[in-house]
Amino acid sequence: MKNQWITGMDLSTLLEVERCGGKFYDGGARRDAMDILKDYGMNMVRLRLWNDPFDENGNSYGAGGNDIETTLALAKRAKEKGIGWLLDFHYSDFWADPGKQIPPKAWKGMNAEELTVAVHDYTAQVLQRCAAEDILPQMVAVGNELSNGLLWPCGKTPDFKNIVKFINAGIRAVHEAAPEIPVMLHLDNGGNNALYRGWFDAYFAEGGEDFTYIGLSYYPFWHGTLEMLRENINDIAQRYGKDLIIAEVSMGYTMEDYQVYEKLDDSQRKGMATRKELVEKIAYPMTRQGQADFMRDVLQVIREVPQGHGRGFFYWEPAWIPVPGSGWATEEACAYMGEQGPGGNEWANQALFDYDGNALPALDVIRSFAQNAGNDGQPAGM
Repeated sequence: MKNQWITGMDLSTLLEVERCGGKFYDGGARRDAMDILKDYGMNMVRLRLWNDPFDENGNSYGAGGNDIETTLALAKRAKEKGIGWLLDFHYSDFWADPGKQIPPKAWKGMNAEELTVAVHDYTAQVLQRCAAEDILPQMVAVGNELSNGLLWPCGKTPDFKNIVKFINAGIRAVHEAAPEIPVMLHLDNGGNNALYRGWFDAYFAEGGEDFTYIGLSYYPFWHGTLEMLRENINDIAQRYGKDLIIAEVSMGYTMEDYQVYEKLDDSQRKGMATRKELVEKIAYPMTRQGQADFMRDVLQVIREVPQGHGRGFFYWEPAWIPVPGSGWATEEACAYMGEQGPGGNEWANQALFDYDGNALPALDVIRSFAQNAGNDGQPAGM
């Protein structure tokens, strides 16, 4: 992977979408979504892992149901097609992000020392399972969107002593299992330079283990302008000497409602991820061409990171099209998180397939960058 330009896609919900009736097309021909995306340059998939995404009665939390069995099934399918994969540990039974980092049910009540052991042992056990089934990942993310820490409350910012303990435990487990696997540490809000400098300065000051990639989430309706992203990644690439990957990115291609596709009533809707007030903050229209233009410009920003430190991206859930039964959270999941719900997909207008499963023009932009990659893995541009 050292000199590889990463054209990545997070396909964590794909099995669920397919079970719920989702179908995918390119040029009118129905095909496997992975095959279509590979033809457009995809060389890695990103797959999240939740420890135990079920309630005590065995009811799924939904949103892909990404337990170890689901994750490995998708990873094996990718491997059969010659596609690598990134294993994204959430260290939670469901979504972990800057707004919530809930310890797994099995780890409830543990103190910081016990959690450190749990992170190490769980990470090791998962990778041992991967090795036993000949499906070791090509990259591992230790934690997901760690801006506010992990395993709350013990590992919540500003307690970097515990944050670093937990992350170090995960990194050591990766290195023990397979020293050649690169590790990513991933924050959100890719346009916030103060966040990245403050977080990584604190991480290294506290004795954080070395790693290979800094991952960033960048959603233009939440994370600032493209120029803010450029300034941040150019700065931190030189400040920390790390390769950078946009670990999550997306852009809407329509504001047409898709409620009818999911057969949801109004009480089950929370609204699309790009409501009007968010759309007004960005420089690109929510159209097919707007989505394509946005991706062209984002990829150019990554390409221009100094010293070749921009290594690629993962588009977040490009195949999460609207189908009945595949949403953000079931009632059981909402009870686990202490949130109201359930909700629908909420993301379908961000996908790289339209509501009927047809490939969108932004994929042509992505393929052009992948095809123009030079011998050093850096795309030559458009």
